Amino acid sequence: MTLSDEEIRKLFRVNKTLSHMLKDRGYIVTDSELEMTHDQFIDKYGENMERKDLLILKTKKNNDSDKIFVFFLQEAKVKIDEIKACFERMESQKVFRAILVVKEEINRFGQAAITDANSKLKLYVEVFKETELLMNVKEHAFVPDHIALTAEEKMALLEKYTVKENQLPRIQYTDPIAKYYGLKRGEVVKIIRNSETSGRYVTYRFVI
Repeated sequence: MTLSDEEIRKLFRVNKTLSHMLKDRGYIVTDSELEMTHDQFIDKYGENMERKDLLILKTKKNNDSDKIFVFFLQEAKVKIDEIKACFERMESQKVFRAILVVKEEINRFGQAAITDANSKLKLYVEVFKETELLMNVKEHAFVPDHIALTAEEKMALLEKYTVKENQLPRIQYTDPIAKYYGLKRGEVVKIIRNSETSGRYVTYRFVI
């Protein structure tokens, strides 16, 4: 189904936010993607574009095996078959992380399918509504850099300060900034703030 001009303008903004989000998560994103204009967006995907045409596949810097898909689901009422098709593509291409961009909230059956995929298939699938991506939350607030620690870095931090992870300050994985950076429950995130006195101020939070 052909998209209206209004829908194309909305998807252009969503695509731009996603480009910056993926770059901030450490994926390879080109300057041309970050600086793409509305006209260039239409030139790339065509005036008769469909949501499924906006598929994104990105690779982490310095780690060719760490990839992420971004799927734009077609239907307002997402069907289980459409979700499962995303899982099948991920498995066939050995991509274990994905973002599903949807127009409306996914119903409980879809949520259950995602929960199953995350636990049984060892995938990590996030869901964003288009309305959540119309503005870049990082650009519209004073948001410092967030860097998820590796398992080894997390253990080293806890040993260095002789603390348990649940003794650290916390951040919920549903927090808009945690979602922007794709933080998972159980991770520890390093937060780097600019300080007028010391130049940089580093804190850590446990993701719950």
